[in-house]
Amino acid sequence: MENTTKYQNSFVLLGITLVICFILNISLGSVSIPFKSTLSELFSGNIENESWHYIIWKYRIPKALTAILAGSALALSGLLMQTLFRNPLAGPFVLGISSGASLGAALLIMGASIFSGVATFEIANSVSLALGASLGSFLVLLAVLTVASRVKDTMALLIIGLMFGSITAAIVSVLSYFTTSEKLQRYVYWSFGSLGDLSWYQLSLLGGIILMGILLGIASIKSLNALLLGENYARSMGLQLKKSRYIIIIATALLAGSVTAFAGPIAFVGLAVPHLTRQIFNTTDHKVLMPAVLLYGAILMLLCDIVAQIPSSANVLPINAITSIIGAPVVIWLLTRKRRMLF
Repeated sequence: MENTTKYQNSFVLLGITLVICFILNISLGSVSIPFKSTLSELFSGNIENESWHYIIWKYRIPKALTAILAGSALALSGLLMQTLFRNPLAGPFVLGISSGASLGAALLIMGASIFSGVATFEIANSVSLALGASLGSFLVLLAVLTVASRVKDTMALLIIGLMFGSITAAIVSVLSYFTTSEKLQRYVYWSFGSLGDLSWYQLSLLGGIILMGILLGIASIKSLNALLLGENYARSMGLQLKKSRYIIIIATALLAGSVTAFAGPIAFVGLAVPHLTRQIFNTTDHKVLMPAVLLYGAILMLLCDIVAQIPSSANVLPINAITSIIGAPVVIWLLTRKRRMLF
């Protein structure tokens, strides 16, 4: 396995790029704030306009931090799933955990159309939506863990996870059919994904959950490297496959489930960033890949948010659409240039 010091310059460059993207993200928005004033506020706390101070610390910094957390978490969860299933098309949502979060949000927003009095449109604010989505994600996680204890074949678990996703999507479709247009519109807006709705308290909660997921991922590095060589080889090394599988699934649930609960379903990042990282770093060692995907995911999400918010405009495009529009051509270009996939 490669030594991480070999990639020290690459990580320094990624860190600098992340800082630049963070500051650029904060300086751009519907209200024009000079870049120099943004730097002054961040590094010295001095800014000539009090309203700019409020906008930066109340809205833009929490949104930029949400982008960093969401991008890193989705990228890492995608790496975990692709390695666990040894499938380049696997992403953070293959186990149906994100679909469970979407079902929780759908029940909260649209459930009153079928179950009168259980949920109402008025309570479907950002806090209650996060709680409902978290509950849905947790219930699906329990179901997946129950199945994982009975299934020995990892590919069978992948198929079962896809089936869980299909079931939850079908329930959401039924709810959508019977709900009112107002509630359906509310759910559609939530499904677009949003990085700008979190308070500092919600942001700290999201950060804490993601940190737990990252720590579980770090604890699984040895298992992930062994799984790349096949389950039989991993067993020969003394790896407890069932325990390792549980840890990886729980880590993915914490990472992808929390992001979906607080920011809505955000596509593409979890699928594409691990491939981008493998192609650029030319390695399969998770000691290198794990910090790299965290940085790449954060950078990509910050860049997508810059495009989505349309600087100097009041309009904000769906982050879900921007991640695919920007990222997909880059992945296609890299894969066609390299002509092979590392896995």
